[in-house]
Amino acid sequence: MAKERIKVSPEVCSFVDDKHTYLTIEVSIPGVRKKDIKLRMHEDSFNISAPREDNNTEYVSTLAVCCPIKPEKANAKYENGLLRIEVPFKDPMEDAVTVSIG
Repeated sequence: MAKERIKVSPEVCSFVDDKHTYLTIEVSIPGVRKKDIKLRMHEDSFNISAPREDNNTEYVSTLAVCCPIKPEKANAKYENGLLRIEVPFKDPMEDAVTVSIG
């Protein structure tokens, strides 16, 4: 029977660019192989799961983001134990419907 991993929350820092068009999320997950990171994003949240190479610990977290984002346009890079995700905000009028006035 496989030993269950200890689940811990990674350190997360998020911030907005100067023009308020992109959200950057930095997740500290040292000791993880890039191929083992599972990142899923929604318009209002993200979920991460990343087992450490030592096979005893797994970083897991689900967090909400401040404003609607475009998850399909997210760009993620992992280097030296830091996962950096950049994702644009969704335009609040993007799904607006024009209503005819009679």
